[in-house]
Amino acid sequence: MSGPVHRSGPRGLGRGAALTLVFASVLATAAATGSLPQGGGAGGASLKTRAVASTADRDAVAHAAAEAVADGKSGTEAAEEVVSRSGDRWGAVYDEREYEEFEQALDGSYTGVGLAAKRSDDGLVAVARVQPGGPADRAGIRRGDLLRTVDGHRVDRRPVAEVVALLRGDRTDAAAGTTVALGVQRGATGATRKLTLTRARLTTEAVTVQRIGPDRSDSSAAVLIKVDSFTKGAGARIRDAVRTAPAGAGVLLDLRGNPGGLVTEAVIAASAFLDGGLVATYDVHGEQRALYAEPGGDTERPLVVLVDGGTMSAAELLTGALQDRGRAVTVGSRTFGKGSVQMPSKLAGGSVAELTVGHYRTPAGRSVDGHGITPDLTVSSGTLQRGETVLSGLGGGS
Repeated sequence: MSGPVHRSGPRGLGRGAALTLVFASVLATAAATGSLPQGGGAGGASLKTRAVASTADRDAVAHAAAEAVADGKSGTEAAEEVVSRSGDRWGAVYDEREYEEFEQALDGSYTGVGLAAKRSDDGLVAVARVQPGGPADRAGIRRGDLLRTVDGHRVDRRPVAEVVALLRGDRTDAAAGTTVALGVQRGATGATRKLTLTRARLTTEAVTVQRIGPDRSDSSAAVLIKVDSFTKGAGARIRDAVRTAPAGAGVLLDLRGNPGGLVTEAVIAASAFLDGGLVATYDVHGEQRALYAEPGGDTERPLVVLVDGGTMSAAELLTGALQDRGRAVTVGSRTFGKGSVQMPSKLAGGSVAELTVGHYRTPAGRSVDGHGITPDLTVSSGTLQRGETVLSGLGGGS
C-alpha cells in the first residue's frame, strides 16, 4: 500500500491532483541558482517563507487569482498576497515558468550556470559548489571564489536569496541561452575577474556511491551513499547501491544538507533497508493516511545515517523511519524540522499554489514539523569520522 505522494506535473493539477511532500523553497532555490544546495539554508527568489505554521484557504487563494486575472492584473501576485497573510509557512505560489522550473528540478534537471552560493565566514557571498562541466566550471569558477557583482549589481553584503534572484534573472529572462555577467574574486586579495556565463539546461546527480576506509579494495570496506536530494530516481539508485554492495559491508547513508524532495523516492529508499512495514503516517485536511515500505529490503547490513540541520522534509521522513524501526544508528546534529504536507492546485492565469494541508509523523508517532529529529549520537564536528567509527563497531567495516 502507499499514499498518493507523487504528482504528474502541471497538467495533472486540479481536483484530482496527486500529493507531493516537498521542501518547496529549497528546491526552488536550486532551480534559481542552477544547483541543488548542500547547505541548510531556505529561501527562493519568488517564495514567501513565513514564520507561523498555519494554512492558507485554497478557495480564497483561487478566488483572489481569478479576480485579479479578470481585472487584467497578475493572478500570481494576488494569490501570493493571500498566502502571505495566511501565515502558511511553507505555502508558495509559482507562475507557469517558475513551476516548470520547479518540476524540472524535481526531475533532476534545471536551467542555470551550475553553481551554488552561500554566506562566507566573513559575511561575503561565496561559491559553495560548482557543477562539473557546467557554465561556471567551464569559465574557471571554483568553490570558495567570491561573487562580487551580478549583472553589474554589487552583492558583497546582500542576502544570499537576493543574489539567487539576480543569478536567475527576472521572470522573463531566465531561459537557457540567456547570459549573466559575474564579477568573481579568488581569495581575499585577488583581482575581480569579469565573466559572462550563458545559462544552460543541466542535470544533477543526486546520489553518489563510494567505498570508504583505509583499504577500499577490501571486500568488507564500508559503502558511503551520499544523497543530495530526493529527486526522481534517487530511491532506485539507493536501492541498487545497497543490493550491489559486497556482503558484510556496512552502509553510511549521508543525508546531511539534504533538503528533501519527492517522498515517493524517500519511501523507495526506506524499502532498501526494511522488509515492508510502516514508514510514516500523514494527514490531509484531517484524514489519516500511511506510507509503507515494499518488502524484501536488506535488514541485516549494518547501517549508520548521518544528519544535520540541513536534513529536511523527505530526508527527515526517511531518517525517522529508520530510527523508529530500529534499523539504523543516526549520527550528527538535530535535523531541520520540516514535516508538513503541501498540495498543488492550478489557479486562473496558469499559476500554481502549493498550500499546506497537513503534517506527517514517524512510525512511533513523533511529529517532525518544528521539532526535527534528534540523532542517537549527537556530534558537533567530525560527523563522517564518528559515523565510520560507529559503523565499524556494528561490524560493518570502515
